[in-house]
Amino acid sequence: MANQDNLTSKQSDYAIFLPAISGFYATFIGKQRNEEYVDTKRFPVGLTDMEQLNWLNSQKSMFPYKWSLYSGGHANLNLNKQDWKEDMVRNREPGTLVLGDSGGFQIGKGLWEGDWKANSGCPKAQAKRDAVLKWLDNISDYAMTLDIPTWIGRDPIACARVGINPNDARQAYNEAVAATHYNNEYFIKNRKGIENGGTKILNVLQGGNHGEADEWYNLMKGYCDPAQYPGRHFNGWAMGGQNMCDVHLILRRLISLKYDNLLQPGIHDWMHFLGTSRLEWAVLLTILQRSVRKHVNPKFTISFDCASPFLATANGQVYYENVFPENGKWGYRMESTADDKKYATDTRKWSMGVTQDGIHDNWQDSPVSDLLAMKDICIYKPGDLNKIGKEGRTSWDSFSYALLMGHNVWMHLTAVQEANRKFDSGTRPSMMQRSDGDYAKFEDIIEKIFTAPDRSSAEAIIEEYSGYWMEIIGTRGLKGKKALSGRPMFAQLFTTVDEEDPEELEQDLDQSALDNLEDSQ
Repeated sequence: MANQDNLTSKQSDYAIFLPAISGFYATFIGKQRNEEYVDTKRFPVGLTDMEQLNWLNSQKSMFPYKWSLYSGGHANLNLNKQDWKEDMVRNREPGTLVLGDSGGFQIGKGLWEGDWKANSGCPKAQAKRDAVLKWLDNISDYAMTLDIPTWIGRDPIACARVGINPNDARQAYNEAVAATHYNNEYFIKNRKGIENGGTKILNVLQGGNHGEADEWYNLMKGYCDPAQYPGRHFNGWAMGGQNMCDVHLILRRLISLKYDNLLQPGIHDWMHFLGTSRLEWAVLLTILQRSVRKHVNPKFTISFDCASPFLATANGQVYYENVFPENGKWGYRMESTADDKKYATDTRKWSMGVTQDGIHDNWQDSPVSDLLAMKDICIYKPGDLNKIGKEGRTSWDSFSYALLMGHNVWMHLTAVQEANRKFDSGTRPSMMQRSDGDYAKFEDIIEKIFTAPDRSSAEAIIEEYSGYWMEIIGTRGLKGKKALSGRPMFAQLFTTVDEEDPEELEQDLDQSALDNLEDSQ
């Protein structure tokens, strides 16, 4: 395709952001391959093929990008039947990479019914366990184990949903750990195997504080040990719970992995951070990736995901600009956008209409929004009936959401890459500065840790900077060790949007707003 913005070629050696593909969005790509799911007359001028919105299609996409995450939590796990809603992932282009999320969150939310305790013998749980592994082995390049998140142990309702004792928090935690052990053993014994074309499996690390995280690691690390599980061992790491949002803990864990010989080249080459939205962390994770590559494993890759581009659109919001102020807060700016039936006949270019009418102060065009007129999003006129035969309040139809999701994905991807380019050219965000004026470059401290002569020296350096780690806001709005024993407090992930726990919001995404969009618009 002419005039592509090839984001794959712009990735350089940065930590890899994985858009967490919404099933709602994937449906538009996949179904259009088999039928005219969206009338081509509805396409904006310049859009001739739905594959232009599919970043996993290097030939036709407006912005090719070869990496993504897809969750079994909202997927059709039955691979024996053709399902065009899944085709964006099932029949993706060779050379792309998809990380499969096992759907452990759905267990905790009670969406996957069954008694998930170890050795429960529950037929529903076993059927889902088996289906998830087969699905992961066949659709993904990397996949996460089916863990039972540790937050279940602090939520009596969640405990009841999965058959775990809700009356004793410690006992509930122990049962969640035992259930994860059981699932890990099942994956180890029944995985297809890389040599047979199966997926590479990431060992999920959980824990709500440092103590729990250390305990979980020591209990689960053996699953990545080739000596304990020759030919069947897991192939890398996925960071959940406190592991994904606490720099202090992350550094301690990386040093543990280094000296436990569990970052071996060709064996443990991938580490994924779950639900990571904060833009400054794109830079932080790149620094960690570079250090591990330089000093431990030259093949090592860090990835991270979020569903924020889709979540924002489901809430009627769009990314309108990305900002990178020197010694300021970096972020994606988003806010509610044009949704008015008066625009149904407005042929002005989208960027012109939303700025001229004061809806947004500024507008950064993406390859998608550059094609749009106001009427391409605000499609319904007064009196028009939607798909369910009613006149709704919104001027958008379901394809309006899909178009703006494509725009938001491009904005998020380019923000992550631009943040790394800015940092490499010398621009720094305030989050990575020392508030006490004792300035030390984050990357220099990391270099010092990884060049320490032994484990105890590296760990001592980490502790020396414990005050600095506490200042770095985590991916869930947490600051370092201050979050260890208190209730989590959630800060703004974005410049203009307050959110609850982003991990929960993103995991709930396809079970909430997006599930209803197609039928109601």
